Amino acid sequence: QLQAFGGGLVQTGGSLRVSCAASGGTFSTYTVGWFRQAPGKEREFVAAVRRDGSTKVYADSVKGRFTISRDSAKSTVYLQMRSLNPEDTAVYYCAAGGSIIYSNIPSASGYHYWGQGTQVTVSS
Repeated sequence: QLQAFGGGLVQTGGSLRVSCAASGGTFSTYTVGWFRQAPGKEREFVAAVRRDGSTKVYADSVKGRFTISRDSAKSTVYLQMRSLNPEDTAVYYCAAGGSIIYSNIPSASGYHYWGQGTQVTVSS
């Protein structure tokens, strides 16, 4: 099971860190990704980290502002978000999957386990 938490309300330009905690399974062997879905929009890829902890992929829209990291000992993946703007407002979901080839990392179809989502709202 995955549980995403840490969302909230933040002003434009602010920072927020969301977390994804896992229970059960072999979390440390999975690629873990963050996706987001804004009202009226499709779910989109945000960032992901492979099991080695050093291979990271980011959507162009968040490069340089968001940082993904993982603490395998705590079975937790973090998404540190900086320089937030209203376009970042969405429900943020974490997901995990095994054996995802690099080119498929941004595709939601490769992730088998999903958390319930946490709301991030950026006010202007």
